[in-house]
Amino acid sequence: MARQIFPVLALLLSTAFLLAANGMLGLLLPLRGTAEGFTTTELGLLGTGWATGFILGCLFAPVVVRRVGHIRAFASAAACAAIMILMAGIFVVPIAWILIRLGSGFFTAGAFMIIESWLNERASNESRGTVFAIYMMVTYFGITAGQLGVAAGDPRTATLFMVGAILFACAILPTALSTAASPRPLTRVSIDLRKLFANSPVAFVTVIVVGIVNGAFGTLAAVWGVKIGLTTPVIALMTSITVVSGAITQVPIGRVSDKTDRRYVIVALALAAGLSGLAIVLFRPADPVTVITLTALYGAATYPIYGLAVAHANDYADASDFVAVSGGLLLLYGAGTMIGPLAASAAMAGIGPEALFLVTATSHALVAIYAFYRTFKRPPIPESVRESFTNVPAARAMTPETAMLDPRAEETTVLDAEPTEAVK
Repeated sequence: MARQIFPVLALLLSTAFLLAANGMLGLLLPLRGTAEGFTTTELGLLGTGWATGFILGCLFAPVVVRRVGHIRAFASAAACAAIMILMAGIFVVPIAWILIRLGSGFFTAGAFMIIESWLNERASNESRGTVFAIYMMVTYFGITAGQLGVAAGDPRTATLFMVGAILFACAILPTALSTAASPRPLTRVSIDLRKLFANSPVAFVTVIVVGIVNGAFGTLAAVWGVKIGLTTPVIALMTSITVVSGAITQVPIGRVSDKTDRRYVIVALALAAGLSGLAIVLFRPADPVTVITLTALYGAATYPIYGLAVAHANDYADASDFVAVSGGLLLLYGAGTMIGPLAASAAMAGIGPEALFLVTATSHALVAIYAFYRTFKRPPIPESVRESFTNVPAARAMTPETAMLDPRAEETTVLDAEPTEAVK
């Protein structure tokens, strides 16, 4: 394994720093914004700004890389992301933060796309599975470490903003000092909505709705925690355990879906996630143990749904369409994450903090109903020809280049390939 890891060690270190910085910033801003008296709607717009910037970054990063090269583009993206954090610590104003969050999403998407394409270039067919698995571990570890790092500081001071900027700056060093060859140009993904829907209506609808759910929770869970009286360390632990529980359940749930109709598994998970959210709405827990237990159950049920939807879509798609299908679904998911924070913030402003989970429970119910309805409209793919489920990284950290790194993309032709560019 060491021989497989060593060629990509610098890239993985850069990834860890990037994700830690993003995990920290994603939790820090809602906490600081709540302390500053920002409205729930303004805090929701932070999530919408991030999602908008991230999608724009996925669309335009390939253009930037073609003009200036991978090394310069990555260093510039990470540096600009660090500048965004520092500006957020200086200009503590809602409109400034919304624009800063949009810029942060844009630059972060570009940095991730470059890293992932670089990993894809360095991984051989024999090592791709190992590299992808390690990349997922780094993803979850980085996000969790960043979120837990918030618990070590005071969101009301500028210290955590400076730490986040340091992490982004640290992400530049391993890649800038690496002697690895630069990868081929980034994949440009176009979305054919009609084709995506015709391929798998369940996957199409599910990824949008799950994007709404995860965008709402990822942006406003910390706000809900503050409103019900949780301390910053408890909120950091809650959000981290939610992500980790989703990571733990992906593989066993995926294996079950390989043996049965994935739509039934999606229905079961959506119902479980909806019920855990409904329990929070009805019982309004405030003690840390109950809150963490319920949100852990919520994460364990909701986070694997995205991967199941992608696997279900690829069951019906040609192997050569894997990158196009996965990349298109990811951008649909991104569109959902733009809607979720706005919908949940409006509900929380009008009903109360628990309305966050009223929105997620309603969304999960819609997924369950539609997926179950579709079981009567289309027969399942036979197990003998079904794609094996593959664990996927946290969707908020995924770009269309992630699909190229996935072992299932080995047979896919890289789009717009050009000669690699050596690092001097």
